[in-house]
Amino acid sequence: MNDVETLTYAAYTLPFIIIAFFWLRALKKSKKTSDNFQTVIKEGLTEPASLHPVINDSLCVGCGACVKACPEGEILGLINGRAQLVKPTKCIGHGACKAACPFDAITLVFGTEKRGIDIPNVSENFETNVPGLFIAGELGGMGLIRNAITQGKQAMDAMAKHPFITEGDSDAYDVAIIGAGPAGFAATLSAKEKKLKYITIEQDSLGGTVYNFPRGKVVMTAPIVLPIFGKVNFRETTKEKLLKLWQEVEKKSGIKINYKEKMENIEPNGKGFKLTTTKSEYKVKTIMLSIGRRGTPRKLGVPGEEQPKVVYNLIDPQQYAGKHVLVVGGGDSALEAAHSIADEEGTTVSISYRSESFSRAKEKNRKKVEQYAAEGKMNVLLSSNVKNIGEKTVEIDQQGKKIELENDGIIVCAGGILPTPFLKEIGIVVETKHGTE
Repeated sequence: MNDVETLTYAAYTLPFIIIAFFWLRALKKSKKTSDNFQTVIKEGLTEPASLHPVINDSLCVGCGACVKACPEGEILGLINGRAQLVKPTKCIGHGACKAACPFDAITLVFGTEKRGIDIPNVSENFETNVPGLFIAGELGGMGLIRNAITQGKQAMDAMAKHPFITEGDSDAYDVAIIGAGPAGFAATLSAKEKKLKYITIEQDSLGGTVYNFPRGKVVMTAPIVLPIFGKVNFRETTKEKLLKLWQEVEKKSGIKINYKEKMENIEPNGKGFKLTTTKSEYKVKTIMLSIGRRGTPRKLGVPGEEQPKVVYNLIDPQQYAGKHVLVVGGGDSALEAAHSIADEEGTTVSISYRSESFSRAKEKNRKKVEQYAAEGKMNVLLSSNVKNIGEKTVEIDQQGKKIELENDGIIVCAGGILPTPFLKEIGIVVETKHGTE
């Protein structure tokens, strides 16, 4: 073979070699992804907590754009040339995958066939079926702080253009914002930025649900953009640092929030509403509900639950130092509460969960609980239910076996109940989503 033939041969074969190399590498990665996904299935970690993607196999071409777009890492993966949600419990509803897909193969949905989620019916601009009444943030199923902030701003953009603003009573507030969590805080800033006549009420403190997170909890892992204030370049920050920033923004921006004032009723009144609170009545043209889903905690419904030692969120683990504590629940808040209390000197910590695995919790929290259990720092009771709460004990049933534990305190982290009766009373349609948009 002469030099010309050699060069010609190389020119034709080299591309095939390169293609084969990348094909084999992709095949190897696909096999690894598939094996990891089978482990996820075996461990029962298949139920997404909230908003998540569903991939249409007939439209997906396996380009991998969605895999690369996810800010949380490889939550999606390619298996046999198609995208797959390979770490369902770690998906927290960014929606970046849908935006990145060039073939419109991804739909974002709430709930699954096994696990339904109650969601108020809202339009693309966050308006409910009740004209002038909007919902943004956790109540609408969007618990992720950054997404809730975005929703609050987007909803206020729509509210500012609502016909009730120009056609309603001239002496009424343009907007009322109920709740000063992430969505309500962003909406309040946006309302001031747009020079709207607004009122914001918050039954507790700035931050809403975030305020009640455990001390030191990491609450954000990516930058956010706040109206008036601009971009905040957080990469990873705790509850305390975030709330401190919000307090600074509140002061510098001059926004006003009515704290310790609770909404009691909303009544449509022509092109507007009458808003009744624990302190006053207000005429308003439009309303944004940005309240949390945890306002009404889900209770155990067992004897003894009314005792003061039973609470529904953990504020400071130090108060449990030297005590026997039971945490009930299997989500991130439960696992974080359990291991943070276990870090306190002299504590005896047990965690009870009704399912076979902590399928709704992040991997890092699951691994930490596994580590603490292996080290004897925590007693993990899966497939168990609390049956009775005594003054100094708690009775638990684990697959027919009765267990009695010494107990000084119980933290129930079973989530919150959507205020469905109230929403229906004011005319808002609530749907149970089973893997639908």
